[in-house]
Amino acid sequence: MNAAYPTITIDLVLDRLQTREVLRAVLHAVLFHRLFGTVRPRTFEVLDVTMPGVDDDGMRQRIEDTVGAFWKGVEGDANKRGQIMVTFSEKRQRKTWFIMGEEEVPWEQWIINAEIRQPSEKDRQRFNADLAGTLTKSLHTMLAHASSERGRAAVPLITDASSISPFPIKMAVKVGGVEVA
Repeated sequence: MNAAYPTITIDLVLDRLQTREVLRAVLHAVLFHRLFGTVRPRTFEVLDVTMPGVDDDGMRQRIEDTVGAFWKGVEGDANKRGQIMVTFSEKRQRKTWFIMGEEEVPWEQWIINAEIRQPSEKDRQRFNADLAGTLTKSLHTMLAHASSERGRAAVPLITDASSISPFPIKMAVKVGGVEVA
């Protein structure tokens, strides 16, 4: 864990059939709790768990691109594991002698570790129940962090409220320790 900014980890064990749907919902929920502009709410029903989301075309496309990159990456990986990292940053003036301009300084990172398994038909009901419990726990983690003193203190001063996010957001996918485009 990086001491400079909070890192929140969510671990998921997914079924191939639900991977995209679950990752979409989890990414939407993270953004719902960390976007500070005017957010049109939306909900996702995943395994009888209601997940909050963001009704914004730009964010929806970024999430689709990220989930697509994850899916392509794990399809070629024998381990069927990967990570999606969502990093929130602020723009600061660079303070060096020779370089002028802005730099992005992270203030919070969310890491979603996902492993894809194929349960047997006999085990599917138990697997889905466990995944629903994990999603509920993930929502609790998001709420607890976003409303905690540490979670509120991590957010820098908002100086621009003209867009859905006053901060740069980077979504990256890693499979086998290698970043996937």
